[in-house]
Amino acid sequence: MINQELLNSLSGNDKLTLMRSLEELINQSYQIENEFIELKGLFEGVLELLPNALWVLDENGGLIYQNDESLKIKNLLPIICNIQEDSEVELEGSFYLIKVNKKMGKSIISATDITDEKRKERLISMGQISANLAHEIRNPIGSVTLLSSTLLKRVDVSVKPLVLEIKKAIWRVERIIKATLLFSKGIQPNKNRFHLKQLQDELGLAIGYYTYTKMIDFVFNFKPDSIIYGDIDLLGIVFQNFIFNAIDAIEEEEELSNGFVELFCYEQENGNRVFEIYDNGKAFENKNIIFEPFKSTKVKGNGLGLALSLRIIEAHNGNVEIIDGQQKGFRIILASEELCS
Repeated sequence: MINQELLNSLSGNDKLTLMRSLEELINQSYQIENEFIELKGLFEGVLELLPNALWVLDENGGLIYQNDESLKIKNLLPIICNIQEDSEVELEGSFYLIKVNKKMGKSIISATDITDEKRKERLISMGQISANLAHEIRNPIGSVTLLSSTLLKRVDVSVKPLVLEIKKAIWRVERIIKATLLFSKGIQPNKNRFHLKQLQDELGLAIGYYTYTKMIDFVFNFKPDSIIYGDIDLLGIVFQNFIFNAIDAIEEEEELSNGFVELFCYEQENGNRVFEIYDNGKAFENKNIIFEPFKSTKVKGNGLGLALSLRIIEAHNGNVEIIDGQQKGFRIILASEELCS
């Protein structure tokens, strides 16, 4: 407060000048306060735009500030609040890069989700290992294939069914090797026109090599003389994978004695070719990992079949959709020749 005696000693003009100065000082203070509030709001707005979670702690570890991203992972703060240096932390299957900075007695902690990066590193590592194993297995499997073919010609008729089962098992291993190598080296389609009859015949042969115990009806609802543009070898792998996935689902459904696998094909107005494949087997357990490499909920699965199929379809400028309503299956969309070429 202004000293009363000093105020009384001032002349009228001096008092007026003093009051104006005080008023200007108060206005400037309000202006600075408003600018500070606006700056604080802008600063907090910037922090909310950050893709990573952020916390500010006082000297005693008390929470001063946190952004919206941090609220999505509330369980992480108790784990990282005492971390003193940059590190990586795993929480509920996700990985986070933790960075710590100390300013004016405060701890600023940020957490960046690096789960996708970790997943890519894991897939690259697993792909390299799988490719090396596939190369090592390929030569002895080739020898076994040759020996089994020779054996089939020489054995008695009563033993031939056993040799045929051996050949089926070898064929399955060869498929896994081929899928692994394709997945690791990438997809390069060699596209040409072909009739659906060619694809149907190839699928019929593949089904004959696949082992299953239940009665299953296979129905192909499309015109055999229809023309498809794409890589018939790669697309054959795709439809084999989806059909075998359907067979496995039927086999795993304990209460089911007779199964069906039905394949439809039709053309959209834009020229895209659409395939739909349905079965009455076991329902999807986890749709989130259906196309995840090296992950499978199936007893016989290795986690590569559908992941590779998706890559092949994407290489044809198409996509795959899950159908999980009254009917269970997949929709495979192949781009028209103009888009696919």
